[in-house]
Amino acid sequence: MKKENTTRKRSVWGWVKRIFLFLFLAQLFYIIILKWVDPPVTLTQLGSLFSGDGLKRDYVNGDELSYNMKLAVIASEDQIFPDHDGFDWKSINKAMKYNEKKPNRIKGASTISQQTAKNVFLWQGRSWIRKAFEVYFTKMIEWIWGKKRILEVYLNVIEMGKGIYGTEAAAQAYFKKPAGKLSRREAAMIAACLPNPKKLTVKPLSRYVAGKCGWIQQQMQNLEDDPDVQKIIRTK
Repeated sequence: MKKENTTRKRSVWGWVKRIFLFLFLAQLFYIIILKWVDPPVTLTQLGSLFSGDGLKRDYVNGDELSYNMKLAVIASEDQIFPDHDGFDWKSINKAMKYNEKKPNRIKGASTISQQTAKNVFLWQGRSWIRKAFEVYFTKMIEWIWGKKRILEVYLNVIEMGKGIYGTEAAAQAYFKKPAGKLSRREAAMIAACLPNPKKLTVKPLSRYVAGKCGWIQQQMQNLEDDPDVQKIIRTK
């Protein structure tokens, strides 16, 4: 009987290892494929669709995305994006200290890489399990995709209004033009809504977005001549 139980345990463990190996290889293959292919759909987008917010999106290639939009999101969301390894450790430490003092007002410190990993591969939320997966996927896309591809995917999948995902959908919804034609101010307005795109609206223009877009335009001017930034936002 003992021998049978041991054999059964080994058999179960063998299957568990095969399943984990299959899942690991499958997600690795998916990450590699997404270096060139746009994500078919994300959990966040599905949640938006089923919750009644709708789903407007239209993926475009990097050279069709506005130079101004690329610069605006770096200026607004992650000014050291060209230089970090996926994580802004200084901002993370500051956010942790802030959250300890004010647990009812959670402050985040996610980079563009982290936001991309979360929105493409994971679900919304603040659990430690999700955060652990976010760390893993952030490192993987940094290694496999590179900064240009991360920024391109980010600008195609991020929520930019209630049920509006990606720069192309946002440009059409707010300004009736393609993403490649966005002006600096228009790009700054969209970038200003990213912390909470359901509440910080571009149309009607919320007070926060109106004030923040001026600051973003100033930061765009300050960052624009940085050669590391230019390497990422230039298509050629």
